[in-house]
Amino acid sequence: MKLWSVVAHFRMPACNRKQKAGNRSAGFTLTEIVVASGLLIIGVVPILKALTSAQVTSVIIERKTRSLILAQAKLDEIKAKSVYDYTNGGESFSESGTDLGGSYRCNVADNTGDPLKQISVSVGYDLNGNESLSSGEIEVTLTTYLARRWPSS
Repeated sequence: MKLWSVVAHFRMPACNRKQKAGNRSAGFTLTEIVVASGLLIIGVVPILKALTSAQVTSVIIERKTRSLILAQAKLDEIKAKSVYDYTNGGESFSESGTDLGGSYRCNVADNTGDPLKQISVSVGYDLNGNESLSSGEIEVTLTTYLARRWPSS
């Protein structure tokens, strides 16, 4: 009989432990939720700032790339004209605020040197919509020299 009471004695605390664990409700405390939310907010804010900055930088790069392509195309057009008509019919190659499509504008400047002309093409996005480029709107400037291919007559 003594053996039975010893076994019963060791079993009782095990049953009591299960009952105590069963009475405790599962879940998080309010403090744990507040701390976790705070840590989440602290982690998300810098990520959102970085994404916004990346978007702005992407738009700037896209405008500069488009401006570069348009400037190169305009410069090639002027070079093609100059092969047959170096003097551009007595006119200067200069232009101001030429529309290149989609709010992109172009300024062309040349010096009227002979036999060597310097041509500068500036292209940018017209931010204020006044149909001309200010110095702050110019994205790309390409400069080249054109030479007379044969002597003037």
